[in-house]
Amino acid sequence: MLSFRLVYIFSYNLFQFCGHTWILANTIARFLTFGEDALADTFYSVGLVMSLCQLLSILELFHIADGIEKARLLPRFVQVVEKNLILVMVIMLEDIQSKPVICVLLFLWNILDLLRYPHELLCVMEKPSGTMLWTRYTLWIPVYVLSVATEGVTIYQALLYLEPEAPQCSSLNSTVSSHLHQPLVLMVYLPVLALGATVTVWQLLKERQHRLHKWNKKTKKK
Repeated sequence: MLSFRLVYIFSYNLFQFCGHTWILANTIARFLTFGEDALADTFYSVGLVMSLCQLLSILELFHIADGIEKARLLPRFVQVVEKNLILVMVIMLEDIQSKPVICVLLFLWNILDLLRYPHELLCVMEKPSGTMLWTRYTLWIPVYVLSVATEGVTIYQALLYLEPEAPQCSSLNSTVSSHLHQPLVLMVYLPVLALGATVTVWQLLKERQHRLHKWNKKTKKK
């Protein structure tokens, strides 16, 4: 008999899989149709769906904490937070939404999720695949590193639009504060991003070793 928890986690993973499939298909179709011109308005086309998927990904922290999903909490927490923070920054800074780096970032994020959610769906259905398992825990790591590097480039692009300008009025302190606040936050966030990515990769390598060892052990018993 199907339990509510099983139906819920299956529906969640299926929704995320369909959402990211639509985003990736839309991005590729627009690029093939309009060429490089499509890069400028990719975010306008898929930003809403991407924002919804990333917002819902916060639920995954509760899934892991509650035991619905078997995964390490720390790397998932870092991934969810960094994606949502970058997405909020892109939404707030309309000037960088048309940059090609945003298209590349969305593409890599979708590849990451499309490597993960099919594996999660198979696990929920209790039909795990060795190929999907290897892909999920091996190919996923270099793609994640590329996505973090792209996030760093995105922050750098944002800093170019947030460079503080010299104040032209007597209210020096308030003007400087308003101009410096956002660039300072982003500059502080860059080393935090690098540190978080390093810890995440380390945790993912440990999880990969554990999962593959467990799968090989299970296969040998058969």
